Amino acid sequence: MNSEDLDKEVKRLVHSNRYEKGYVCSVDILLQLDYLAKKDYEDWRFGRIDSLERVCKINLRKLTLINKLIRKYSMELELESSWTGYIKYAKGVKNRLRFSNSGDKAIEEKYATHYIDKKRMIELKEKKACDTQYSKK
Repeated sequence: MNSEDLDKEVKRLVHSNRYEKGYVCSVDILLQLDYLAKKDYEDWRFGRIDSLERVCKINLRKLTLINKLIRKYSMELELESSWTGYIKYAKGVKNRLRFSNSGDKAIEEKYATHYIDKKRMIELKEKKACDTQYSKK
């Protein structure tokens, strides 16, 4: 996918995730673009892979571009940025997971930032509560 097509697809996914989930994050976008396999993501979450970038199916330049585009379109939608800690799934010590090969703090922060639409999150919670209430009847 060239940069122009990638830009359009990331924009579409940012809008779609905001509407469907109430937030946008890099990991979801990478999974949806098929640049990150679900199995590789799970291996990373369980600490079997040392960095997420290592298993992404694109180069670091495109990964950087994707994170920039996510931020750009999230800011256009006036979503609130929120750092989110990714902790290893496992019993015992809960170590923080690393996104980048370098471990650079600024890069790590970009991957870990979620962009939240608080108004949409409230709507989704209300809808879920309503759906749950009707399913119990």
